Amino acid sequence: MTKGHTVHLHFLILCYLLLGGLPKLVHGNSKSTLNIAVASNFVSPMKKLIDLFAIKSSTPIKLSVGSSGSLHAQIVNGAPFELFFSADQEKPSSLVAANLASKKHQHTYAIGRLVLWSSKNNIDPHELLLAGSFTKLALANPEVAPYGEAAVSVLRSLRLYEKYRGRQVQGQNIAQTYLYTSSGNAQLGFISASQNEKPRGSTWNIPSSLYQPIKQDVVLINKADNSKIAIQFLEFIKSNEAKAIIMHYGYGIASGT
Repeated sequence: MTKGHTVHLHFLILCYLLLGGLPKLVHGNSKSTLNIAVASNFVSPMKKLIDLFAIKSSTPIKLSVGSSGSLHAQIVNGAPFELFFSADQEKPSSLVAANLASKKHQHTYAIGRLVLWSSKNNIDPHELLLAGSFTKLALANPEVAPYGEAAVSVLRSLRLYEKYRGRQVQGQNIAQTYLYTSSGNAQLGFISASQNEKPRGSTWNIPSSLYQPIKQDVVLINKADNSKIAIQFLEFIKSNEAKAIIMHYGYGIASGT
């Protein structure tokens, strides 16, 4: 990426943060605040869920947002989170295996959908991908972001991964991938369906047969200061009203949850 593009992207990210693209962090004493780590793809529904939960509880909530991999690493290194909403099952399960989180309080809260998106209207992203009619293709870093891993699976399924390796622009999380694409730095981008909840541009709804289901788990961190309120929030996430919000943003719900 050129220096000019880098400056432009940093400006967009700053504007995104200032204009409320991410949840506001609530500051307060750690013992009276519920600290939640949430994967970037789930920010928008999480904001709505917190608003609804606030009707039931006065406990302030502080969100930390990032790729599942980076949040997982922070938890391993002692970050004071009480709940971890990952974009996969593997990272919560690894925390359970390391005795850092509770197996009893782990469940699948959403099943994500991957789409190929362009900020331009009236085009077919699928056709552009197959024809190679683009300069840059954005995806999240597959080493730390499950949606990036799914994007790589799609490209490999279509036998296009090696062909387009040199055109890839990787964001550290799915939110940054969206910004790459919406800014025009990339003509196409693999994003979460939830990020285009108010449809704009053009979208290819990728067949689920091209990638493994993106089952997203939440888990309670063992040394949670506010375990009681954290468990209440977990139970709330399983409620019908919470599920309705999650499905509104394009996610599926696992059976039996």
